[in-house]
Amino acid sequence: MTRSALGEIEHHVLLALLHLGGDAYSAPIVLELEERTGRSVAPAAVYIALRRLEDKGLVTSEKEETPPAGGGRRRRVFTISQPAVEQLRLSRERFERLWQGLDPVFQEPK
Repeated sequence: MTRSALGEIEHHVLLALLHLGGDAYSAPIVLELEERTGRSVAPAAVYIALRRLEDKGLVTSEKEETPPAGGGRRRRVFTISQPAVEQLRLSRERFERLWQGLDPVFQEPK
């Protein structure tokens, strides 16, 4: 497994994949990210992140065997790998250590 750092969009895409059950094609990932972040997400940015994650061995992909109902192209389904889950776990631990002791800074003034 690669130990190269994950960018913000890569983190978000992996977390969205987990929320979607571990595998999905790019359109539901975009919708999941928009719903959870409250921000507009460019489909191209998600697709580029998925390709980078695939190059890092953190997701795998394959085309659906049959086209979607109603026709159209076969979709590429991305699946999160166990090394990606481990990398997210380690990343979460690092962020939690960075946040330790900072609660007073973010409390509402009285």
